Amino acid sequence: MIARTVEEALAPITDGCVLAVPREASGVAMAATRALIRRGVKGLHLIALPTSSLQADLLIGAGCVETIETSAVSLGEFGPAPRFTAAVTSGAVRVKDATCPALHAAFQAAEKGVPFMPLRGLLGSDVLAHRKDWKVIGNPFHDDDPIVLLPAIRPDVALFHAPLADREGNVWIGRDRELATMAHAAAKTVVTVEKLHEGSLFDDHLLAAGALGGLYVETVAVAPKGAWPLALADHYGADAAHLREYARMAASVDGFAAYLDRHVYAQRAA
Repeated sequence: MIARTVEEALAPITDGCVLAVPREASGVAMAATRALIRRGVKGLHLIALPTSSLQADLLIGAGCVETIETSAVSLGEFGPAPRFTAAVTSGAVRVKDATCPALHAAFQAAEKGVPFMPLRGLLGSDVLAHRKDWKVIGNPFHDDDPIVLLPAIRPDVALFHAPLADREGNVWIGRDRELATMAHAAAKTVVTVEKLHEGSLFDDHLLAAGALGGLYVETVAVAPKGAWPLALADHYGADAAHLREYARMAASVDGFAAYLDRHVYAQRAA
């Protein structure tokens, strides 16, 4: 369904839902994130595939997240994610620590419709000791060969930003194939896009290979510059000045509140 507004498209994301979001380089729905904060969504179980940056920091700082499952949250060259760090230190948010391969494997299990996925590289790691939901078993085909089983991750909603969609709900994701994995694994997928493509993406031989079928997409909304201030690959770069200013302001509770007032609640973000 093509929604009239971003707010309308976000209706499937309700309080307490399990929400999957992609890494910074794959198309982060920042306009949608600001809309969720304005709505006051609460109690999210946020799963980053496999990392997050500004998106997770904003949602955590605004009190929208109860649990985060990820392998990292960082502002990259702009330093640590300040509201994430503060929330973890104070115990305001629960962290389910993971690794990048583990998260990809768990999503792939859901994508394939199987209850778990085996992964070997976690053996001997500290993170394994803190994840009671990950099970070590013996390889049934060989003796003395342990393997880790990861339960499938089936989010309620996957949320991302992409360059194009058509009016049938097909979305062009290009080479960011983990977005397809997220959509296949999730019960519903919400997408914001830069613009609508006239005609079917699957009728265009240049676009068809990079398209995600509308069968997997619940709602789509047009949001030009919808990843800002993060980048959208091949379309626009990150706003370094804005991210630097965010890192400075979000370092304190009062500064973060002022950032929200200026760039989220006042709807001044471009």
